[in-house]
Amino acid sequence: MRYEYPSMMILGATGSVGKQAVDVARKHNVRVDAVSANKSVLETEDIVRMLQPRACAMADEQSARDLAVRIADLPVRVYSGAQGICEMIAQTNAEGDKQVVLNSILGQAGLAPTLATLEAGKQLALANKESLVVAGEIVMPLAAQKGIDILPVDSEHCAIYQCLRSGNKKEIKRIMLTASGGPFYGYTRQQLEHVTKQSTLAHPTWNMGAKITVDSATMMNKGFEVIEAVHLFGVRPEQVEVTVHRESIIHSAVEYIDNNVIAQLSVPDMRSCVQYALTYPVRSEASIEQLDWFSVGRLTFGRPDMQTFSLLRLAFECIQKGGALPAVLNAANEVCVEAFLQEKLSFCGVMDTVEQVVTDMQSVACMHSLEQILESDLYARELARQHLKKM
Repeated sequence: MRYEYPSMMILGATGSVGKQAVDVARKHNVRVDAVSANKSVLETEDIVRMLQPRACAMADEQSARDLAVRIADLPVRVYSGAQGICEMIAQTNAEGDKQVVLNSILGQAGLAPTLATLEAGKQLALANKESLVVAGEIVMPLAAQKGIDILPVDSEHCAIYQCLRSGNKKEIKRIMLTASGGPFYGYTRQQLEHVTKQSTLAHPTWNMGAKITVDSATMMNKGFEVIEAVHLFGVRPEQVEVTVHRESIIHSAVEYIDNNVIAQLSVPDMRSCVQYALTYPVRSEASIEQLDWFSVGRLTFGRPDMQTFSLLRLAFECIQKGGALPAVLNAANEVCVEAFLQEKLSFCGVMDTVEQVVTDMQSVACMHSLEQILESDLYARELARQHLKKM
């Protein structure tokens, strides 16, 4: 049976998830109404010429001007800047009956497009975990008010979403969030003192952008996913358990009150998550390879070392205290990871500096409005930069 796909917007089209969304759109002839990117003008031009959207937005204003010149022969409206992305979301409607907005923008910059999508009453497929890390207390009530069920595109949360079709919220005992463990699983703190940028970016399983790969190595990414799961599925932090699963075949699981566990398994490929967000609640022909059970061999599990990889522990503490603390955690981490990628900060320096900023800003746990959260975000970034200057 041929599935009639909704049209879609791809926000962050030149990123890792965005590229895989482009692959899904091409494979299944999905109509793409609009795309956005940051600064990659030539790459964005290729995508625009390939998919023929009606609109395109560039977060960088100079890049938007350059792109407009390069695609002047096409009937594509070019939007400019962060506000332009939100305007494009509001103004570019579906040509068919339904439109899915895939938000795969990296970092806190994805929050405003998430809010714009919900305000416009459009279906949100969320790959930007920072939207919920920074402002889950704002995003989830708005989605409920608009009657929108957010479709998660993170592999772990997409897995949980599928597992939850076997039960309901009241029946959840715990959510089992799997983690690859990154390239340094089993390392001691002393060993981590000597890791390099090159070794950090060598992820054992997933092909991701540099920032997320660093977050995976520090296990900050898994910490963010814990916070995301609490908001997305309405569970308490103590109901989320992280287990290291090196094979990355089980993408997460849900244990119910009767002690039955439902897990989702597949080859590690984000195209499956993108496709499921487009076809939910039904399934269509695969965009990924079939899982070969016999080549998998065995599946292993281990407890994460939250003393050595302290950012995972810190994420649990931040979501338990709530308020603007998760936003502070994310903001400090964004600054520190950027410094690490510029080789201005050590691997352990990332963890230590983020923890120091969060410690310094404990008082923001009582702040819950969007304005307070964004102000805390800005202050955390400045505080992180001040710490970096002292190192």
